Amino acid sequence: MVVIKIKTFKPEETYRLGEKLAVLLQAGDVVCLSGTLGAGKTLLTQGIAAGLKIREAVTSPTFTIMNVYDAPVRLYHFDLYRLEQPGELADIGFDEYTNVHSDGVAIIEWPDRFDGYMPEENFWITISLGEQSGERVISLAANGGNYERRIERLKDIANSCD
Repeated sequence: MVVIKIKTFKPEETYRLGEKLAVLLQAGDVVCLSGTLGAGKTLLTQGIAAGLKIREAVTSPTFTIMNVYDAPVRLYHFDLYRLEQPGELADIGFDEYTNVHSDGVAIIEWPDRFDGYMPEENFWITISLGEQSGERVISLAANGGNYERRIERLKDIANSCD
């Protein structure tokens, strides 16, 4: 597993990081987004969506569980916060959208609620509040060879977020 840490100090920087992360993503990828309420998971997702050329407004799927956005590469945006049992993942077709043969990128907010059910290979991103007001510490872990090769590119890309 390869892990890199990036700090952002303004919401715009977190958004731009998402845009830059999008250039590394391709159909079949899974991005797990972990962090407390208000940490910036949806903001990062909005940046990723912009980087994927999605033009419609991206909102948190807290009540719908999943939003689908069409673009050259589809975006499947999950919010697992309200799910209580692993069987509910099957009810929403979770495996269909989170496998390597998917036609889109799956972004999963609150993946730690069902950690054992996440694909083994993924980008796992944890957003933590920093010490300063507005500061976010974003840890990106690449789990699996395909992801590890691509995260090395993100190190260079991330340096251009400010």
